[in-house]
Amino acid sequence: MGILRTRAAAGTVTAALVIGVTAATVPSSASVQPGQLYVAPWGKDTWPGTVNQPFATAERAQKAVRARTARMASDIVVNFRVGTYRLKASLNLTEAEGDSGRNGHRVIYQAYGYGTPRQEKVTISGGRQVTGWQPDRQLKGYWRADVGGLDTRQLYVNDKRATRLVRGNSGLAGKLKLTENGYTTTSAIPKTWSKPRDIEFVYRYGYLEGRCGVAGISSNSKRTTITMDQPCWQLARGLYGADALKEWFEVENSTSFPHKPGSWYLDRSRPGRHVLLYRPRPGEDMRRVQAIVPVVQTLVSGTGRPGRPLHDVAFKGLTFAHATWLEPSQPAGFPAAWSMYVRPGNGEDGTLLTVPGNIAFRTTERITVEGNRFVHLGAQALEFSKNSSYNVINGNVITDVSDGGILMGVVVPDLKGINRGNRITNNWIHGTGADYRASSAIWDTATQETTIAHNQVNDVPYTGILSGPSDDLRDIMRGNRILNNRVFRTNRLLADGGGIYLRGEQGKSFTDGAVISGNAVTDSKFTPEWNVGIYTDDSSNWMTVDRNVVHDYVASIGGCSEEWGNRPVQNVRYRGNFWDDAVPEWLKRREFPGAWPPADEQNPEQGCGDPHKLEFAGNTLLPAANPGQACAGNPGCAAIVRNAGLLPPYRHLLSTP
Repeated sequence: MGILRTRAAAGTVTAALVIGVTAATVPSSASVQPGQLYVAPWGKDTWPGTVNQPFATAERAQKAVRARTARMASDIVVNFRVGTYRLKASLNLTEAEGDSGRNGHRVIYQAYGYGTPRQEKVTISGGRQVTGWQPDRQLKGYWRADVGGLDTRQLYVNDKRATRLVRGNSGLAGKLKLTENGYTTTSAIPKTWSKPRDIEFVYRYGYLEGRCGVAGISSNSKRTTITMDQPCWQLARGLYGADALKEWFEVENSTSFPHKPGSWYLDRSRPGRHVLLYRPRPGEDMRRVQAIVPVVQTLVSGTGRPGRPLHDVAFKGLTFAHATWLEPSQPAGFPAAWSMYVRPGNGEDGTLLTVPGNIAFRTTERITVEGNRFVHLGAQALEFSKNSSYNVINGNVITDVSDGGILMGVVVPDLKGINRGNRITNNWIHGTGADYRASSAIWDTATQETTIAHNQVNDVPYTGILSGPSDDLRDIMRGNRILNNRVFRTNRLLADGGGIYLRGEQGKSFTDGAVISGNAVTDSKFTPEWNVGIYTDDSSNWMTVDRNVVHDYVASIGGCSEEWGNRPVQNVRYRGNFWDDAVPEWLKRREFPGAWPPADEQNPEQGCGDPHKLEFAGNTLLPAANPGQACAGNPGCAAIVRNAGLLPPYRHLLSTP
């Protein structure tokens, strides 16, 4: 129900062997195509980049592109042959260095044969393969590998994310006391935890999830002292409230915790001589597995400068994989809400920052990201921010990402910017939030004339599509459209979110306000206390919710109208929708549809209130017992569901492994 209320209340494969892919397998006519460059794992950077003599690296291809852009007479296409390309550092594209398309043409980085049945599988990886595994002599069932000074928060074995060792919140069976620096307890259990400086406490409250590391554990005959990392502890106390920290969700990252197949641990006790430990899953042979740790944070970045954006570049048919993000391992940890975290500064509340994209474009125009796969990433998958306009994100698959899927708009700490005319269409986003659950599959933070259409979002821990800023940014958003999306199985772990979550001033009238139409938002009763199918939360203003299907959420529509903060829900009209009008048991129904929590008479500054100027016309109530079946039997309702999600040319993406 918004970060502001909480603060007020609580004060990401080895280089592939290319077998049979040689110059002889490619028609000779391909070597004379104008504007074509080629890269292959079997190439050499001293070669000219032709089909028969390709470059070996993306970095060398980029140099060749820069030498050509000033005199472009056609598109420049960089074709990647089948294989994995391991980056040692970020591939940085900038307007100043000549990476933009020119003269009305584009620079295109794509998988060879893109868009044809002969399209080749290409991976751009920021990972390093771990080899030299040996059985560990101390931990039965575990294998170990020396990794030098490597640090990581993720490990992928045979293309699957491994899990950190975890101890659930089963309590400490003793008296617990909160201190300025952590905890004291009469329980002896923490004394048994090995290498406490690697341990993290995970906190989860409603829609919030964060984490803080342990600085040390000491004890005497009477009590055990758990000293937490600073400044994380101080920041978490300010964000969540000291009393909230008496409870935690789980404790991670110690070999003292239960050993399960697929678990891993990085022993960093000897600087520069770290050891990676892993317990194989059934059937995994550690002499043959492919184990990858991410080492590069930003795989691709694109940047311009005010008045000179990076422009006219495309990425097509590529897999972006194995990127890291190590900020939560810092002493300031990850005290967080949504995809934002706090760092010292800016008074008592600290400074809010946003989890970045592992592929990030800032100050860009006419960038196309099409037909790609984003997988095994340690932060958010894809970011467009800092005055980025007229970009297209179309037909991609995003999954197994530590935080969110797509981030776009004015990103904190920024409080202003123009991000106009972007399109997010026909993407399948699922299985995001693998590490940082309070994230959204798509977050349009504050933009103008954005279209989010025909995407499928499913199986995410928190919100599906979030439209609106974290703070009350006025006079920015207008003309946004959320159309014909298929959203289901959201809020699998966290409450107080929804299928489509809206907040903020979205225009100045219904004419330039937000339109939410043709979406099917269903099947998400995982957090019984509170989630909403189409959630118009605090400060929502000027929105049209038209011809959607919403059912099987705790609440179909509704939100918190914050009278006390002068952030009421107002000017929302609902027309031609099909819903079951569900309302949680703890909330009294109003005389009009939706779930609208009332004001808190005893504590008005923490309650909600009455929404203003709501309009309802032509909506159809679905029976509570079986709304999905009833919808299927209603031609109008069934047509909305049938049209929602990926358009027919993109539905093959749903069978992507």
